[in-house]
Amino acid sequence: MLDLTPPRASLDPIEIASRDEIAALQLSRLKLSLRHAYENVPHYKRAFDAAGVHPDDCKTLADLAKFPFTSKADLRDNYPFGMFAVPRDKVARVHASSGTTGKPTVVGYTLNDIDVWATVMARSIRAAGGKAGMMCHVAYGYGLFTGGLGAHYGAEKLGCTVVPISGGMTERQVSLIEDFRPDIIMVTPSYMLAILDEFKKRGLDPRASSLKVGIFGAEPWTNSMRSEIEQAFDMHAVDIYGLSEVMGPGVANECVETKDGLHIWEDHFYPEIIDPDTGAVLPDGEMGELVFTSLSKEAMPVIRYRTRDLTRLLPGTARSMRRMEKVTGRSDDMMIVRGVNVFPTQIEEKLLEIEALSAHYQIVLTREGRMDEMEVKVEARHGAGDAALAAGKHLAKRIKDTIGISAGVNVLPPEGIERSQGKAKRIIDLRPKN
Repeated sequence: MLDLTPPRASLDPIEIASRDEIAALQLSRLKLSLRHAYENVPHYKRAFDAAGVHPDDCKTLADLAKFPFTSKADLRDNYPFGMFAVPRDKVARVHASSGTTGKPTVVGYTLNDIDVWATVMARSIRAAGGKAGMMCHVAYGYGLFTGGLGAHYGAEKLGCTVVPISGGMTERQVSLIEDFRPDIIMVTPSYMLAILDEFKKRGLDPRASSLKVGIFGAEPWTNSMRSEIEQAFDMHAVDIYGLSEVMGPGVANECVETKDGLHIWEDHFYPEIIDPDTGAVLPDGEMGELVFTSLSKEAMPVIRYRTRDLTRLLPGTARSMRRMEKVTGRSDDMMIVRGVNVFPTQIEEKLLEIEALSAHYQIVLTREGRMDEMEVKVEARHGAGDAALAAGKHLAKRIKDTIGISAGVNVLPPEGIERSQGKAKRIIDLRPKN
């Protein structure tokens, strides 16, 4: 793989500022953000007043812990525009979640918010090894989902040539990669595996493709999957993090030179780690739930938003800003099977250690009487033959030995699992709800 480390001189000065400089900027912006939310969003005024706190009570960064959390339920309760802090005619764009489990969460942006978003996305792409003049193939979905347009604006801001193909049409994706020869691809990691399958189906060598960098996000993925993709394409696979409620993609990104966790762009987003059960703030280095407060958003400031993502905060390495460890699970993604906490990424880690099985999988949960049952559907790799059945038994043993529960493993033929064109659906929970 090429060395794509960006020149130090190309970085924004704040990326390599001292921790004291970063903290001073954060505190100044935090005070303004708290006041902006309190004075312009009725929900925050009610929440702050109920908690007995006022923006003037924030004298240090640690004082943020006095303020109440914001949850996805709060956004839904104020649907559609109740969380906006500017008049509706000052909102330049609206994005929203799919709303498949209830009302969608709606987020808004002023023109300045869109410029800030493009700036942190450009910073993210540069950290991943991208630079002006490169061609960027954007296969995240466009529309109300923030992924496609967030990547698009950031790549343009950096000076890249953008191919806005969006998700789906896998055959066409591969054709355009072969014909246009992009340097960068931005897509969910699970859909990148579908693109890899299409390369192999056509008899194309993915290592001979033009791709130098893959920037993957929107779902948890493991370092084992990183290795799978990097070895298959002879390219750098780098993690990006974001969520619509906080901004969209570009809240944090791995640096290509270290790939040791995602540097949070702390000049715009203030992170905390809390105990998901008690809400207590945990020190850096402790595992817990990630919470974000926006420091510069105009249309929709968010105060202590609970992401449900599980990670920990670490010191900066390639940049001065702190890192978040790669997210490998969500508190609302955790399965409790026979009293044992199980995350999909734990299954994925074991699966990717077995050569005869592909990286595609689904977990099906059922209940017979009082007993939970877990079936892991996996695929044989092309050409694995009888070795795939033995590999399935080996996977079942690995799950039992390392996670502590018995699971049935159903080995399907190649392409036996439906491909996702965006975020992969890993869990199918068929257990009764009561």
